[in-house]
Formats: sequence, structure tokens, C-alpha cells
Amino acid sequence: MPEEDSVIIVGAGPSGLAAAACLSRLSIPYLILEREDCYASLWKKKAYDRLHLHLAKKYCELPHMEMPADWPKFPSRQQFVQYLDDYADHFGIRPMYRRSVESGRFDESEKKWNVVVRNGDSGELEEYSGRFLVVASGETSDAFVPEIDGINTFTGRVIHSTQYKSGKEYADMNVLVVGAGNSGMEIALDLSDFGAKTSIVVRSPIHILSREMVYLGLMLLKYVSYNIVDSFMVILSKLMYGGDTTISKYGISRPEEGPFFLKVKYGKYPVIDTGTVGKIKSGVIQVLPKLVSIRGGEAVFEGGKSHPFDVIIFATGFKRSTNIWLKGDDYLLNEDGLPKPSFPNHWKGKNGLYCAGLARRGLYGAAMDAQNIANDIKAQL
Repeated sequence: MPEEDSVIIVGAGPSGLAAAACLSRLSIPYLILEREDCYASLWKKKAYDRLHLHLAKKYCELPHMEMPADWPKFPSRQQFVQYLDDYADHFGIRPMYRRSVESGRFDESEKKWNVVVRNGDSGELEEYSGRFLVVASGETSDAFVPEIDGINTFTGRVIHSTQYKSGKEYADMNVLVVGAGNSGMEIALDLSDFGAKTSIVVRSPIHILSREMVYLGLMLLKYVSYNIVDSFMVILSKLMYGGDTTISKYGISRPEEGPFFLKVKYGKYPVIDTGTVGKIKSGVIQVLPKLVSIRGGEAVFEGGKSHPFDVIIFATGFKRSTNIWLKGDDYLLNEDGLPKPSFPNHWKGKNGLYCAGLARRGLYGAAMDAQNIANDIKAQL
């Protein structure tokens, strides 16, 4: 059992590791619960092979440990996993694995959080108590696949992007990627590179930026307002990828609001292009409108056109399940498992409840959350 003043951390992704490290540096005892059989399972098991960090490494470092200076500005998935391994080793982080949280409830009389988990190995329920509870289960905890009419009639293969590794196994197949976020666009590129006949559904307006544009934008935000940076980013995007009229020829449109405004306000990331747009323009990757239904081996799209596919890959993001197991909190998290309080006060709830990595500000935001949480807890001990 944890010590009386200990902290229970739910989730051993980067946010949970960061929280554990910050607590450890302040000599605050903690317990970290993870439902998978490893930490950072999204990075270790559920990410595609060609993935690199979309932001420069200095924006992706966890607290109190930098990435190696000789690594590239945008490290590979494998390098980032190595960094997380080194990080866990350095801070002696040892999560309790295969513990799926069934409930977390604050006991008013004892002023403690009681967390009930199911042990995935024994099947038995276990209960842990602590004065503080940190929700670090992440923005990307549960893969989401939308309900599509007739999907059960599809004669091909259906997967979520978390199951995709490489385009090798899809050569010469007709593959549809549903979802034009960063994962969907890069998976489409990867499929195309391996010879798949690739199509992607782009149903909403998107901002397209290069990695270097985003890096420049983040640097400028230290000195000038979002409006100015956004205007500059849109101008650069138009110069590199074409104006609104040009990209509309390929089934793409830009939002009215700027890329950084959308990121801060709604957590909507711009597409960071790694070569997909060039293949769309050359006709190698086909852009299609909203997927309406499936009829056997054919997908039907808005406007009535249909196309045959062998594989459908849903790059449609994630949901969170915190609202299912967290009981009695009507202040910190909403029904979608995201903070109700606005940034920068999003990380602290009531009765010793905190959240890390849920502000839709990436690894940089998770690192800030972890430090704020540890410092706040220290001040109460």
C-alpha cells in the first residue's frame, strides 16, 4: 500500500513519467498505475514505423532531462522511445503494470483518494489509497472509430491507425485512409511510398505547415501575438503549398482561424507536411470527401460517388475514458476527459486531484503540468 501522503498517478505515458520524475526529485512518494504491460505503450506498440517527432526535440523533452545533443532536431520514434527508457531508468520509475482503473473516488471522511483497479494477470480487484490523485492517462487513451453505415458488410480489412506499422504489407492494394490529421496524412504518404493505391478522406478545412514553419512560429510566439504569427504562417503556407484556389483543386481548404489559434482554442493541430501534399498534387494520392457508407467492397462518399477498397484505415483519433471511472469530480474534467478550467489553470482540481498532459499542448504542456503538480503537492506537505 502507498504511504499516507503519497500520490497515485494513473497512466505511465510521457505525462505519467514526467509527473513521477518531478515527484521523485522532491522526495514525494508515489505509485504509478498502468493498464498496459509497458510504459509509453502508444509510442512503443501503437505508432507507425516512420514516425518522427513533429516538433523540434527541445519542445518534446520531459522535465530535468534533455535529449542527446547529437540527435537530429526531429528524432525518430525509436529515438524517442530510447529517451523514455533512459528517462525511466534515470529516475527509477517502476510502474505497476496491467492495472486497469475501475474507479477513483475521494473519501471525504479520510481525505484520501481510493482507487480500485483490476489486475490484468490475476483478474482480482485491488485498492490503493493516497492523499493526491494525478490523472495522466493522456489525450490518446482509447482509439476511436466512428460508426459508419454498412461497415459490417465491408469485405476487406478495417484497422485503426494504432494498428498500422508500415506500408510494406499493403503494396498494390487499394487503401482508404479516413482522417486527415498528422497520422492520417503521414500514413497515406507511407502507403504511397510502398506502392499502395492510396486515397484519403479530407472532410474538414486544414492548415498545412512544414516542420520548419512550426518551429519558426513557436519561436516567434515568444515575442509577438498569435494573430501576427498566424497571419505569417498562412502567408508562408500559401507560398509553399499554394493559395486557397490552388489547393481547392485537390479537395483541400483552409480554416478561417489561424493555425496556432485553433491549436490553443480547440486543440486542433495543423497538418505538418512531410511529403504528402506533393503526392496529392501529383495525383499519386487521391483526396475524397466525407465517407458516408460502406456497401460490401465499396465505399460511398458525400456526393454519391463510390470506390472499391481492400483496406480501410481509420486515423480518426482517440477518446478518453476518465469520465467512466473518476467519481465525484464536477470541477476539473468534462465528459470527454479534458479539463474544464482554461489554460494555465487547467491542471489543478479540488481535494488533491490533478491532471497532466490533457491541455492539448503536447509533450511541452505535459512537462509544464508535471512540474506545476509536483510543486503544488510539495507546498501542501
